[in-house]
Amino acid sequence: MMISVGAEPIFFLGTFPVTNSMLTAWIVVALFFICGWFIRKQASLAPKGMMNFVDWVIEFLLTEAEKVTGDRERTRKFFPLCATLFFFILISNWMGLLPGVGSIGIHETHAGESVLIPLFRPATSDLNFTLAIAIFSILATHIFGIFTFGFLTHASKFFNVRGIIRAIRRGPMDVVVAIVEFFVGLLEIVSEGAKAVSLALRLFGNVFAGEVLLTVMYSLVSFFIPLPFLFLELLVGLIQATVFSMLVLVFLKSMTDNLHGEEESEHTTH
Repeated sequence: MMISVGAEPIFFLGTFPVTNSMLTAWIVVALFFICGWFIRKQASLAPKGMMNFVDWVIEFLLTEAEKVTGDRERTRKFFPLCATLFFFILISNWMGLLPGVGSIGIHETHAGESVLIPLFRPATSDLNFTLAIAIFSILATHIFGIFTFGFLTHASKFFNVRGIIRAIRRGPMDVVVAIVEFFVGLLEIVSEGAKAVSLALRLFGNVFAGEVLLTVMYSLVSFFIPLPFLFLELLVGLIQATVFSMLVLVFLKSMTDNLHGEEESEHTTH
């Protein structure tokens, strides 16, 4: 039995390696398109059957998100991003529990031993994948800030561009303060990178640990005993998807709240 931290390449598109986790992510994306097409086709003002459940889920998630933002309008702006992250991570996590995922693959010989290279692997058990969506999420928070308040106001959160301009006009002491604030802004940028790393490692660590646990349990005994661990992984998958998407929502709120507060203080001083 070999458990690889990195995703294994299955085939190549030219020189580009397609890994088993990437293949699983493509399947999840395809499921998203199919479900989205079906929901869009069945959408109506008087939903029936399954669409009642879909409406209830969306309304429930909107209500929970509004408890974080405290603002229905901003919730509607943030909801497409956060809900997409939630469902994408949730389905990716649960894909690892399906029969055949991690157990069906190609046997290769490494160091004289036959090793199974699985065809499918949960996308969220690949650190490259979790780091990519974490970086995308943090960049999205800045894009929301720029589009909401403008580039100069958003940049002032880190470098206080307007403060530097005013300091040059006022005197040398204000310039010194502005320089100190500039270096504090650099620390803020580092903290943004730390957010992305934290999001990525938290998701990867929990999902990969669950994959290792299930692999070990299946290698020891195949029936009944692994069932509680399967249910536990279902719960962990849901929790991790919720934590990731809610943290992104909190970052979005924090970014816009801070900028909004700065703008108000500037208006009151003028």
